[in-house]
Amino acid sequence: MRKLLVVAFCLLTFGTVTMAQTKLETKWHCLKSTNHKFDVGDVAGHSYAIAQGKCTATSSTTGEKTGTFTEFQEVWQGSSKNRGQFDVTADNGDMTYYTYEASGPTDSKAPASNKWTIEGGTGKRKGMKGAGTCTGTSHDDGSSDWVCTGTS
Repeated sequence: MRKLLVVAFCLLTFGTVTMAQTKLETKWHCLKSTNHKFDVGDVAGHSYAIAQGKCTATSSTTGEKTGTFTEFQEVWQGSSKNRGQFDVTADNGDMTYYTYEASGPTDSKAPASNKWTIEGGTGKRKGMKGAGTCTGTSHDDGSSDWVCTGTS
């Protein structure tokens, strides 16, 4: 009997956690960002940069409409590391606050990806947590397109 109760409790807990998760998928189009680059000076090609930009959701399973990002970049020996904040406004005005990290080659034509975490939000999104990934491509005009998936 005790084993049956433990199994029932585990199934109930797992089912509740599974049902509570929301699948997220948003496709973003981001305009050319504003970048401020600073050469470090220790070796050729080592630099830091701050970038800011705006994105518009072209489709979203959760009502995300617009986003603004601010990121810190380090470029060194043909690779880059990025860390940033992405603040998203939903169609009802609620905000979601994401942080993200990425690393990869400096070639802007190569596909890019990052890992993100939801740090919270406002309104119905207050206290929200989640995680996922984005993959993206850059265009000749400096814009980019991203597909982001995950759960909250």
